[in-house]
Amino acid sequence: MYLKNSKTVVIKIGSSLLINEKKIIRKKWLSEFAKDIKHLKDDNKNIILVSSGAIALGCKKLNLSKKNLKLDKSQAVASIGQIELMNLFNKTFSNKKISISQILLTLEDTEQRRRAINAKRTFDNLFKLSFVPVVNENDSIATSEIKYGDNDRLASRVAQISSADCLILLSDVDGLYTKNPKINKNAELIKEIKNIDINIEKIAKKSIGEHGTGGMKTKIDAAKVCQLSGCSMAIANGMYQRPIKKILENNECTWFLPKVSKLDARKKWIISSISPKGELVIDDGAINALKKGNSLLATGIKKIYGKFNKGDHVKILDKNMKEYARGLSSFTSDEISKIQGQHSNKINELLGYVSKSEVVHKDDMVEV
Repeated sequence: MYLKNSKTVVIKIGSSLLINEKKIIRKKWLSEFAKDIKHLKDDNKNIILVSSGAIALGCKKLNLSKKNLKLDKSQAVASIGQIELMNLFNKTFSNKKISISQILLTLEDTEQRRRAINAKRTFDNLFKLSFVPVVNENDSIATSEIKYGDNDRLASRVAQISSADCLILLSDVDGLYTKNPKINKNAELIKEIKNIDINIEKIAKKSIGEHGTGGMKTKIDAAKVCQLSGCSMAIANGMYQRPIKKILENNECTWFLPKVSKLDARKKWIISSISPKGELVIDDGAINALKKGNSLLATGIKKIYGKFNKGDHVKILDKNMKEYARGLSSFTSDEISKIQGQHSNKINELLGYVSKSEVVHKDDMVEV
């Protein structure tokens, strides 16, 4: 079972799950959903929530209709609704002794490599602190994100950069059917999809509610990202009480299976970086450490070529200038020049501020 075997799980909540057609907040549903999250955390899973609803809650507070909002006003409404949304989550989840944090992202944040690396490190540190990050689209400054409502796609990018094993898109449908189930009684739920072909694309017709701006098309787009990221993805009905428990018990949803392993996807992501910004020449001891699966430390670095920033793509060369690996630097070239050849316990003293110990983390490195 894909969810049961996952270590890191991203769950996207649609607006219609938080607020109904009468603009009433579904507090009971959210309280039951918090029990689901508690259950997953008790099973030692890392959880990220991607939530819609800022604009819907802003409209409720201001007594506005979402349909008639222009873009600039949507941004202001989102800013107002964002506080309402996080207060709602904080109050509900604290009752279950679940600590939450807030991360505001746009699609641009997840697609620019340096920002994506920073986001991943933030997620990892929040997991270590046993917090549940609640990711929201930064609708108060976003433009096309509000217009197109791609929180499904945002969720898939969050799953990608956090190296999640599983993404669950909770919506108001059980999954993808062979036909529109509202019209055709003989429509059948598709349980598993390995390849998204023309037939699947045709089935994915857009269906837009008052509060939700996504549809099946955006969910298929999200599935494509997940398949190439080594991440399983489910489209499931969140309208039930305890929707995650229902998935675990009945598996009544549509699963999109990954085309590559998570490791292969990450390697491809690193290798496919734009041309390297610099080169690090390391000694034999460092080469041996990398062969054993360790990170690259400052003590093994002998020379630096090029000028680069944190998160930039660098080549790692042996003493004969032969390329051994590629990776993403945790330091700028200027910082590395100050700490090269030094032990990790001296880095903070040399730089004058607290920093990481790995120059290139093993998770951000690929042998060539």
